[in-house]
Amino acid sequence: MRFVAPLLAAASLALALPAHAELDVPALKSAIEASVDSDYDHLDALYKDIHAHPEIAFQEVKTAAKLAAEMRALGFEVTEHVGITGLVAIYKNGSGPTIMVRTELDALPMEEKTGLPYASREKTVWEGRETFVAHSCGHDIHMASWVGTAKTLVGMKDKWQGTLMFIAQPAEETVSGARAMLAQGLFTRFPKPDVGFALHDGAGAYGTLAYRVGIGSSASDGLTVKFKGRGGHGAVPQATIDPVMMAARFIVDVQSVISREKDPTEFGVVSIGSIHAGTVGNIIPDEAVMYGTIRTFKPNVRARMHEGILRTAKAVAAMAGAPEPEVQIAEGAKAVINDPDVVATAEKVLKAAYGDKIRQTPPGTPSEDYSEFVAAGVPSMFFNIGVYEPERVRAWMDGTGPAPPSNHSPQFAPVPKPTITTGVTAMTLAVLSAFDQRAKGQ
Repeated sequence: MRFVAPLLAAASLALALPAHAELDVPALKSAIEASVDSDYDHLDALYKDIHAHPEIAFQEVKTAAKLAAEMRALGFEVTEHVGITGLVAIYKNGSGPTIMVRTELDALPMEEKTGLPYASREKTVWEGRETFVAHSCGHDIHMASWVGTAKTLVGMKDKWQGTLMFIAQPAEETVSGARAMLAQGLFTRFPKPDVGFALHDGAGAYGTLAYRVGIGSSASDGLTVKFKGRGGHGAVPQATIDPVMMAARFIVDVQSVISREKDPTEFGVVSIGSIHAGTVGNIIPDEAVMYGTIRTFKPNVRARMHEGILRTAKAVAAMAGAPEPEVQIAEGAKAVINDPDVVATAEKVLKAAYGDKIRQTPPGTPSEDYSEFVAAGVPSMFFNIGVYEPERVRAWMDGTGPAPPSNHSPQFAPVPKPTITTGVTAMTLAVLSAFDQRAKGQ
């Protein structure tokens, strides 16, 4: 029964979308928002359930099952366990292009500290230790928006032709879920999309959008460095080779790769986020292990930084008279590249809908493994939506208030209804723009 009211609201969408004519975007936007509003109680309950019960990479069994049930109820043909815990939902509506919409399933191994009544207190075992789990990157917003977009598009099926391919991807946070889905036949067992879309929320004002043409996010590589020394008493350092000293020197010296070897006009970052060495204060350990991340936009900068990082680590060890260190650079996500033609088509519609609330921005420095789908040949647009009260963001921007918590903060707390409404509306408009463009043969 919960779909009766939404479908009645969706009937008004037909009035806003004449076939093979210019989209009446303001009317269409209003009709979509009315459809979302009619079903919002359900989307809100789904969002808060997912938020309160997060699951980390490749453990998203219950989360995936919830989304599978939602999509089956809408009439999608659902295949589960694509990429371990991922799912693919297909809705065929005559001949035409295949348009893909992706959401992520996974949460983060961290404790939520928002104090919300639906805050997560879930725990799991991650890399051998117990940890809290939280949707502090906002993937729960993405999932609710994904379901809402699917419902809206099904309600408009007499106004577009083709195939909807909604995918729920595991393990985005470990930049391994997209590859897992591709390895298990995402684009061979199912139609390869003609166009793909994805969104991400962040610490901007709700009701606003940001997008890019070309490079949209950074490439990401994992860094592990193990310095090998000779342990001993902390009071007799001359009898040791101190790996902690080597680690400290490396952390400082490697920044010269950024400041002196890389073109200062090109983006590149090396950050060390974890150091493991020793057990007590008066023992110099045998080894020190560091874990970090490398972020770049361009392949030539990436290669230059890899070479400089390796050379710096070897030089630090040689200077200490230590054995050569073990350095591992694990390739992660590639940079997301937004297709100019896909962006141009969606941009026209989204600007008509959002006016000065949508803007083009520089590439984002976080990484995103949606890039694997782009690299596999899917022309795409990846865009961003805000999550906080506009006045709160405005106060931060003009210096009269603190910065709102960003993604991956334990305090990250989107305002659900306006954020989800924007997610559904913007994504629906973007998908319709792609169908409309191809219906016109452009």
